[in-house]
Amino acid sequence: MSSVLQTELGRLFDAGRLREPRGFESAAAEVVVEPASLDEIGELVRKCERDRICVAPIGACRTLRCLRSAPVSAGVSLIQMAGVIAHEPDDMTVVVGAGATLAALEAVLARHGQHLPVDPPFPDQTTVGAMLGAAHSGLTRLSAGTVRDFLIGVQFVGHGGKAVRGGGRVVKNVAGYDLMKVMIGSFGTLGIITEATFKLRPLPELYAIAIGYHCAPAEAFETGFRLHDALALLHLELLSPGIRTPLTREGQYLLAAGVGGNRKDADYQLEEIRRLQPGTLILEGADARRFYRVLRDAELPQAPLRMQIAALPRQLPSCLDRPGLQFRAHAAAGVAQLALDDAETAAGIRRAAADARGHARVLSLQPALRGLIPIFDQPPSGALKLMRRLKAAFDPAGIFNPGCFVGGI
Repeated sequence: MSSVLQTELGRLFDAGRLREPRGFESAAAEVVVEPASLDEIGELVRKCERDRICVAPIGACRTLRCLRSAPVSAGVSLIQMAGVIAHEPDDMTVVVGAGATLAALEAVLARHGQHLPVDPPFPDQTTVGAMLGAAHSGLTRLSAGTVRDFLIGVQFVGHGGKAVRGGGRVVKNVAGYDLMKVMIGSFGTLGIITEATFKLRPLPELYAIAIGYHCAPAEAFETGFRLHDALALLHLELLSPGIRTPLTREGQYLLAAGVGGNRKDADYQLEEIRRLQPGTLILEGADARRFYRVLRDAELPQAPLRMQIAALPRQLPSCLDRPGLQFRAHAAAGVAQLALDDAETAAGIRRAAADARGHARVLSLQPALRGLIPIFDQPPSGALKLMRRLKAAFDPAGIFNPGCFVGGI
C-alpha cells in the first residue's frame, strides 16, 4: 500500500476500515476501504475526483482481477452495507444493500417461501453489487431471465459523490428504467452501486432434474432442443466430459434438464423427458437440490484462457464444434463458457460467435496472453461513441474503474 495514499485515505476512514488487499483483491486495488454509509462513500468519491485517484467497487474480485491490467488505487468493499433493508413478502419485493451476498439474501427470502431466480455460481462469494455490475446470471436464465428482468430500483454514488436513485420499491414503478439498464453490466465504470430493489418469485412446490448421457455434442444438443421445444423447462445444461461432477460418466456429455411446479405438472414433464430421452436418470427432493448446486457451481477445467459466448441457441453447437473443446452450455439460452489453450483458438471462437449473430467475452486469461486478445468484442463505431458519451456524462473525472469496459472505457 502506498504510504501517501494510506495517509490521505486515513483522514477519511479509521484504521479498522482501511486495509491491505487480500487474495484476488491484490490484482484489483492497492488499498481497500470499507465505508459504512452513503456519506462516507460520497466523501471518498469527492476526494478521488479532486486528487485524480482511481477507484473501483469490489466484491470477491473474481471478475475484476481479470479485467484490470493493473490495480486501481482504491477498491471499495461494501461489506459494511450488506443488510436486507426492506422485505415486503406480500408485495414480493426486497431492498438490499449491495454488499450482501446472494447466499445471505436467499436465506432471508427462503423463510417466506420466496427467491430471487438469478443464480450465478458461488452465491456465497457473489455480492448483489457484483451481480449487477458484471451482469452475472446462471442456469435459470432460460425460464426466469436475467437480473435486468428483476431489478426494479437501484441506488449508486456517482460524480460529485452524489447518491442517485432510479426506479422504485414497487413493481409497477417504471421510473428510471433506462438508468437501471445502464448500470447493469457497467463493471463499476459509472459509479458505485450501493442498493438494489428486486421483485421476487415464489419457490416452486417441487423441483426435479432429469439427466441424460450422450456420446457426441451434436446428439446432446439436438436432444436438448427437442426437450426445450416440448416442455417449459426451468433450465437445460450441457457439460462436456472434462467438467467433473459426482454423476459424470467418462467420455460422455451430460445433459441436465430442470423441471418444477406442482406434482401433476412435474410428473407430466418427467414422463415426457423419459419418452424423448430414454434411459433418463431422475433426481428429486434433496438429491435434486444438491445436484442443482453442483451444476450451478461447476467449473471449467484449468486452462490458459476462458471465454463466454452468446449466440442464437440453434447456432451455438456450430460455435462449439471443435475437437476436444471443454465447455458448459446453457444450451437452450444460447450461452456457453469454454476453456481454451491459446489466443488463436479464442479468435476463431469469437469469429464463429459473430457469424452466429452473437458475441464473446474473455472471462480469465494468463498474464502472458494479456494484450494478445481483447477482453470484449469491438462494437460498431456508433455504439462505442454512445458508450463514451455515457462514460463522460456519468464520470467526467474518469475515476471509476477506468479501462475495464468495451473499447477500453
